[in-house]
Amino acid sequence: MHYLYIIHSDSLDKYYVGETPNVAIRLAQHNNHYFKTNFTKAANDWKFLLKYSCKSREEALFLEKFIKKMKSRVFIEKIINNPEILKDLLKRK
Repeated sequence: MHYLYIIHSDSLDKYYVGETPNVAIRLAQHNNHYFKTNFTKAANDWKFLLKYSCKSREEALFLEKFIKKMKSRVFIEKIINNPEILKDLLKRK
C-alpha cells in the first residue's frame, strides 16, 4: 500500500505533496531534515493535512505529479477539503 500525503508548515505557511509507503516515518524524516536538499528542510513543524491510501505506488505517483503540475495552493486546499477529487482523477487516468 502507498499513500499520497499533503503536509503543512505553520511557520512557513506552505504545503508539501509527496508519496510514501509509510506515512509516520516520512513525516519524521521531513521534520528531522533527513532530506538535505528537499524544500521541507526549511521548517520542522510539518503536520499531515491529508493521507490518501492508494492501491499502488504508480497511483500515488500519478496523483502527486498531477497536483504538483497544477502549482496551485487553491487546488491543494480543495483536495484537503474534498479528497473525493482524487478518486475522480484516478478514474480519468
